[in-house]
This record gives sequence, structure tokens and C-alpha cells, in this order.
Amino acid sequence: MTATRIIIGAEKLPVGSIGASAPGWWGIITGIVTEAALFGYLLFSYVYLAAQPHMSAWPSEPPSLSLAAPNTVILLLSSVAVWIGERAVRQNKPRMQLIGLSAGTLLGLIFVGVQLIEWKSKPFTLASGPYGSLFFTITGFHMAHVIAGLLMLTALIAWSYLNYFDETRHAAISVGAIYWHFVDAVWLAVFFTLYLTPYMSA
Repeated sequence: MTATRIIIGAEKLPVGSIGASAPGWWGIITGIVTEAALFGYLLFSYVYLAAQPHMSAWPSEPPSLSLAAPNTVILLLSSVAVWIGERAVRQNKPRMQLIGLSAGTLLGLIFVGVQLIEWKSKPFTLASGPYGSLFFTITGFHMAHVIAGLLMLTALIAWSYLNYFDETRHAAISVGAIYWHFVDAVWLAVFFTLYLTPYMSA
């Protein structure tokens, strides 16, 4: 197994290997599989309850897309920015690497802010009933994953400023990018299930 190294001052410290043989690679893949199962169960719970007979429409009216739709675009753009940053490190373009990772982080922060505004505007709460409970649980779990991804990206930005990465030493950026793309993919599933299916059933 070929070890990659990062430079700290005059020392070189092993940080794992690049590619499918890297421990970090398998760690993030197994973590993603576990988290995907969690969201699968949560979304199944929503779909199952939505399919049951109700005295009135469930939800009472389709959720507004005025914030959720633009926020979805923002999160997708953040994924593109992170991809640009990862691609740049492979091409040994440190400036573009920093721009991509920083833009992805900024867009992720905007997503969190818009999501909080949307939560505050909802006429129901976590304790309002099954719909409110599932809505806030599902979007809340996703928010937690976004925040975890933002912490990863922040660390990668700091290490990038310290010139820890180059075209042969970038396993950490690849792992962080994979996680961020997973977070975006989960949101697409959440957006379709919570925001679009009520319009389709209506």
C-alpha cells in the first residue's frame, strides 16, 4: 500500500493512501451506506403514512416551494463548487482549489440559513402530529449532515491554506467531496418526497 504524506514544517507525516485502497475511502463509503439506510427508513415512514386513509388531505396543503426550490439549486451549486475544488487539486491548481471549496462552503451555509427561515415560517411544529414530526425529523437529520459536511469542508479549506495537498496528496479532499455529494443526493430524495409528491397526489 502506498502511503501519501502531508508536509508540516520540515516533517512529512503519513496520512493514508489514495484511491479505493485508502482506509478513509472505505470508511466514508460504509458511513454513507449506513446513513443512506437511515434516510431510506425515514422516507419510507413518510410515504407509508401518506398512503394511509386520512380524513383530509395529508399534508393539509402542499408545502410551498418558494424557499425550498431555490435552496435546492443552492445546494446543487455547492456540490458543483466542491467538485471544481477537488478537480483543481488533481490538476495542481491551489488557487482554484481554495475557491471551489470556499464557494461550496459558503453556499452550504446559505442553504442552512434558508432552511432555518423556512422552518420558522411553517404553521406546524415537531409536536403538531405525524406530518409535522416526520417533516422536522427528516429535514432536521439532513440539516445535521449538512453541518457535519460544512465542518469537513472548513477543515479542508484550512489545510489547503497550509499547502497540505497537491496533485498526489489529496485523499482527504476526495473523501470530503464524496460525503458532500452524498448530502446533496439525500436532499434531492427529501425534496422529491416531502415537497413534490404532495403536488403529484393532489
